[in-house]
Amino acid sequence: MAQTLPKHKLTILTLLLISFLVLAHSHQFSRRLSQKSLGFKKEKLSHLHFYFHDIVGGNHPTAVRVAQATVTNTSRTGFGATVMIDDPLTVGPERTSKIVGRAQGIYASACLDDTRLLMALNYVFVEGKYNGSTLSILGTNHVFSPVREMPIVGGSGLFRFARGYALAKTHFFNLSNGDAVVEYNVYVLHY
Repeated sequence: MAQTLPKHKLTILTLLLISFLVLAHSHQFSRRLSQKSLGFKKEKLSHLHFYFHDIVGGNHPTAVRVAQATVTNTSRTGFGATVMIDDPLTVGPERTSKIVGRAQGIYASACLDDTRLLMALNYVFVEGKYNGSTLSILGTNHVFSPVREMPIVGGSGLFRFARGYALAKTHFFNLSNGDAVVEYNVYVLHY
């Protein structure tokens, strides 16, 4: 003969099951949001123009090698060399030009056959309406190409949810010490 639960035990079991379902539902991993609820306005396209000063030599370098592979010194491309940077971004190509931000991050020689750098860095702006905002770059930089394109993969502040691309063009390169000035034109979509 089959036993049945008493009515009060069945009620308790039902309440526990409902409580479990309600609690499980309240701790969601994701949910849909409207752009309006986050204060998004119409998307804008901005063009930024500045110069990146990669200072390797001298008493105050802004680019410092922090690691290398066992093959780096015998590789014709410097494969495996990893450099940490905190490079000034300026309005003009002169080092004394007004600083509008810093390029902070790393680049590494990431190609055995060619001079290509893996760039993983943030442009941290310190001037004007973009003060405190950042753009994140992650991509390859084919150093000796006349113009290189790298993706903008995000940002913060006024550049939250940013996407776009950066065009880099070498303005000056010192073969003896490795210092470089690179002109950047950045096109970014943001809210």
